[in-house]
Amino acid sequence: MPPALPFFDIQPQLATPIYRQVMEQVQRQVAGGQLRAGDELPSVRAVAERHAINPMTVSKAYSLLEAQGLLERRRGVGMVVAAGVPTAGGDADRLALLAPALESAAQQARELGIPPEAALAAFERLLHPDPKETP
Repeated sequence: MPPALPFFDIQPQLATPIYRQVMEQVQRQVAGGQLRAGDELPSVRAVAERHAINPMTVSKAYSLLEAQGLLERRRGVGMVVAAGVPTAGGDADRLALLAPALESAAQQARELGIPPEAALAAFERLLHPDPKETP
């Protein structure tokens, strides 16, 4: 059963190209175990329509992931996570995928003059939100 849309969190305002956002999100979901071998990805058309982006952008991301061996095309089904792809990698593998976002956040904190302790406290709150504060 394909994952429910919205499957991707596309943020056009970021400096990261949209195709890279799609690729990195698939890589993280596979590494984190949310996607496993054989799981279907949403169609190019569904992703493009949902996020109002060019279908060629989604197709490029899927094709590059296919070239990396992470995805495979199945006739009549579409793109699926390739068989034999390890999921739920070790902590080091998953942290390596998180590193670019942390580097960006650290740079922004430095530019804003936020002390490291305050930035870490803000990150901790985001990791463990208080359920009483969420609607």
